[in-house]
Amino acid sequence: MRGMTRALRADARRNRERILDVAAEVVAEQGTQASLRDIARRAGVGMGTLYRHFATRGELLEALLGGRFDRLAERAAALRDAHPPGEALAAWLGEFASGLGVYRGLAASLVATIEDDTTALHASCGRMRAAGADLLQRAQESGDVRPDVDETDVFALLGAVGSIADTAPSLAPRRDHLLRLVMDGLAARR
Repeated sequence: MRGMTRALRADARRNRERILDVAAEVVAEQGTQASLRDIARRAGVGMGTLYRHFATRGELLEALLGGRFDRLAERAAALRDAHPPGEALAAWLGEFASGLGVYRGLAASLVATIEDDTTALHASCGRMRAAGADLLQRAQESGDVRPDVDETDVFALLGAVGSIADTAPSLAPRRDHLLRLVMDGLAARR
């Protein structure tokens, strides 16, 4: 309900907050395709209440993830101002990749969001992606990252690393190592 002009009644606000708290747990357990019925049941509300607050799964995911994406975009700016370009990019990509492991199915949902500008998450995801692209460009201009890589390559590789835990949970502990391998592959050849 971003951009909502009218304040919610106290009981409606509590219901919304309870739905979001429970949704975070259920999505962490079941992934981004979690049962909305299960979310409503565990939050102690009816389906009508859930749908009054979040008309679609996309709106619920926007409420859960939009702020996270906005914070990643802000974090990119902070890193850009505080670190050399290659270090800023590496730190940001590490934070991005670790965030992908929070919710099962998030990597696949991000890919779908990037490609579909009608989704509720598209704008937040776009800001985050633009911030990452800026860090990439600066790292390329400084000679830290090879010039033949674009943002699509980087996000595809991160999506693959992020989805490791979804497809092969036994490889999840290797996520940081895999991210270092990706960073090594992005490094400019000198």
